[in-house]
Amino acid sequence: MRYSQDHKAQTHQRIIKEASARFRRDGIGATGLQPLMKALGLTHGGFYSHFKSKDELVEKALQMARDELDAHCAKLFAEQRPLDAFIDSYLSEWHQTSPDQDCPLPTMSSELGLRGQPSPTTDQVLNARLEQVQSTLEGEQPSERSIIIIIIIIIIIIMSTLIGALMLSRSVENAELAQRILDVTRDHLKQNND
Repeated sequence: MRYSQDHKAQTHQRIIKEASARFRRDGIGATGLQPLMKALGLTHGGFYSHFKSKDELVEKALQMARDELDAHCAKLFAEQRPLDAFIDSYLSEWHQTSPDQDCPLPTMSSELGLRGQPSPTTDQVLNARLEQVQSTLEGEQPSERSIIIIIIIIIIIIMSTLIGALMLSRSVENAELAQRILDVTRDHLKQNND
């Protein structure tokens, strides 16, 4: 039975969406193609009519995660206190307990880094957040090079702290400790923002 091009495109997007959620939740290495396709009611062999390899699917799934994050962050950075909104969202209980829907940096991107498979999409995710954070920190005339360097260092520290706190909170067994990691980090970052 031959399917229409529209059906194939919809199936292609379903695979990417499911893979994006599973890669962020379970990890890239732990997500097998056969269980992924079975969960979608598709055959393992059908995977190769959509993608050349799992690596291609990983990149497409990472791009989908980037697009979802970009849309979410656009709303956050449009708020009255954008950096506080971003910090609150990043270190929220929802973000901690929903890795299948979250930022790909602490999950997919870190696994790709550990494997020695850097991705230009990770660069895009990080650069977009750095630009958004920088836009909240710029003063009236931040044109001097030394000020720009200091701002970039601050932005990198903020992003590293956010990602590290989220990863650490996910790795501890005690729920109270996990929440305390998020709360203390959030309060500290926001306090320094005032």
